Amino acid sequence: MKIVTLNPPFLPKYSRESRSPAVTKSGTLYYPMWLAYATGYLEKNGHEVLLIDAPAAGLSLDETVEKVKSFGPSVVVLDTSTPSIYSDIETGCALKDAIPSLFVVLVGVHVSALPEETLAINSRIDAVAFGEYDATLVDLARRLSESGVNDEILREISGLAFRSKSGEIVKNEPRPYIEDLDSIPFVTSVYKKFLDITPYFYGHSRHPLAVIVTGRGCPFQCTYCVIPQTLQGHRYRKRSIDSIVEEFKYIAANFPEVREIMIEDDTLTADKKRCREFSEALIKAGACKIPWSANSRADVDYETMVLMKKAGCRLFCVGFESGDQKILDNIKKSLTIEQIRTFMKNAKRAGILVHGCFMVGNRGETAETLGKTLRFAKELNPDTAQFFPIMAYPGTSDFKYFKEKGWIVTDNFRKWLTDDGLHSSVVSNPELSYETLVAFCDRARREFYLRPGYIMSKMTQMITHPGEAKRILKAGRTLFKYLLNSPGQTK
Repeated sequence: MKIVTLNPPFLPKYSRESRSPAVTKSGTLYYPMWLAYATGYLEKNGHEVLLIDAPAAGLSLDETVEKVKSFGPSVVVLDTSTPSIYSDIETGCALKDAIPSLFVVLVGVHVSALPEETLAINSRIDAVAFGEYDATLVDLARRLSESGVNDEILREISGLAFRSKSGEIVKNEPRPYIEDLDSIPFVTSVYKKFLDITPYFYGHSRHPLAVIVTGRGCPFQCTYCVIPQTLQGHRYRKRSIDSIVEEFKYIAANFPEVREIMIEDDTLTADKKRCREFSEALIKAGACKIPWSANSRADVDYETMVLMKKAGCRLFCVGFESGDQKILDNIKKSLTIEQIRTFMKNAKRAGILVHGCFMVGNRGETAETLGKTLRFAKELNPDTAQFFPIMAYPGTSDFKYFKEKGWIVTDNFRKWLTDDGLHSSVVSNPELSYETLVAFCDRARREFYLRPGYIMSKMTQMITHPGEAKRILKAGRTLFKYLLNSPGQTK
């Protein structure tokens, strides 16, 4: 069966698969990673698939429709996100206009949280594959190939919500998670076949980069994090270390231009013993020539850091979130302020850079705690930092909490972004409006990045570590445009 997997057009450089989808101030653009994994799994199971990333390729809706139409698929799989959901559905309808027999399936965190509500938006969307969707799509494609569109058949596919011929919206049982992650082809082999990797960029990473995962699911219970709560669960399922080492070798052989590998597991360091075993395997195999980075918690011990650094680890991306302990407890971060301080000292001692993430507007936030967080960010002084207002996504504990409080100010999902596609917020508590939170983040970025000492440190870093210069200049050009134009005042 011919299938198109599509990251639909929306805004230029829109990172739909980011944990907080938006157009970023650093110029970051995510790979359509989960869509690419599903593409490889569909191909492995005998289907002819075309992966299209419209935002990265700069394709308009008309250009995307023509590209899909020329391929002639029977099924199109559209990735979605909360801010883009209305546009994503419009794209599905446009494709249906061009190919009336097309079966349109939506995937992603938003539709996983709201499958029935999403299908109710427009009757021309056929189905939603909710949760971890790779195996659901393979099952769907096989059954459609054998029997065509048939309500009785569709009712047998776990992980699928669909519209019956009578117009009834049916949600089937959830699909169990994939246990053998080694059975899914290397995502980088899918990138190699379908994507130009040049547009993909992380503000904290060397460019060009390749992005992979070594496991799915996160064992922690943070109230705001959308992927574990909607897509992949809270049990950390892991690839074999041998398969990861082999993918590192594949990248080195097939992407000579790649300067960094980003490991996008929700929390690679959740299993520190595995991190040490993985690092030792990379060293033994001589597969640590390309620097790599990973998402981490602020609780990694120094000895593990030293071994990871020896194996090529360059940077940790860490969610610090707040400088107030009560807020960390409220959002179930399971970390202390002192743990975070110790982690930062050890990371600097081990020579691993840190990208620090701070989020404001959490449960218990006040004007006083905003100030504490900004002071804490300056104290920690990570290599780079980002400041976000709380963005409560459907399917998360935070969304339910703020909705019940009456603090979510709109039901229009497009309002999760500004008109320009930048991060916004729709959460206003009695003390802090969402406008205040957004303005604070603008001010926090200015105060963090425009410190004379910080600017001097970046200049020194470019001289002493020339490999970092390209990344710093590329991210800086985009970021400083926003910093210098931002009023930086809270309302």
